[in-house]
Amino acid sequence: MAESDKETEHSLTTTTTTNRSFGSKCSHLAKKQRAKFYIVRRCIAMLVCWHERKEPKD
Repeated sequence: MAESDKETEHSLTTTTTTNRSFGSKCSHLAKKQRAKFYIVRRCIAMLVCWHERKEPKD
């Protein structure tokens, strides 16, 4: 009976840990996507500004 209690306790602990880690994984992925989007925006802005400043070679 003691082993059964330990298994139940372990499964409950694993479930709550899994839920927390799932939430933290989602949060981490959202932060990564935001960072990537920021980098892409900055690169596009830099390319647009570079194109506008480029002087003709006439």
